Amino acid sequence: MKNYRTHSEYLDKALSDPKEAALYLNAAAEEGDVDLLKTVLMQLIRAHGMAQTARKVSMTRPGLYKSLSPKGNPGLNVFFKLVHSAGLQMSFKPLPLHAREASATYTARPHARR
Repeated sequence: MKNYRTHSEYLDKALSDPKEAALYLNAAAEEGDVDLLKTVLMQLIRAHGMAQTARKVSMTRPGLYKSLSPKGNPGLNVFFKLVHSAGLQMSFKPLPLHAREASATYTARPHARR
């Protein structure tokens, strides 16, 4: 009988590769959806181990889960620590001209306050 991997197992293996993780995180960031970005970041952290990542960023595991939960709001400092703990760095690039023109009407989605 052939063994099959679940989607979670496949994603964990894929996200352990920094190149794949960077592509996945960039794709989520380009969507401009904060909730999606938190979900992808949570998947990335799970692939690297929640307890190990929590230690690396000087947080508790429950604190890490809470900050990446749908109601959570990880600060920029925590976000950078989590990205760095996965072996990634953040960079910026200019938007294409058509997107710059459209961004004049861009409004960020409001976040729920705690």
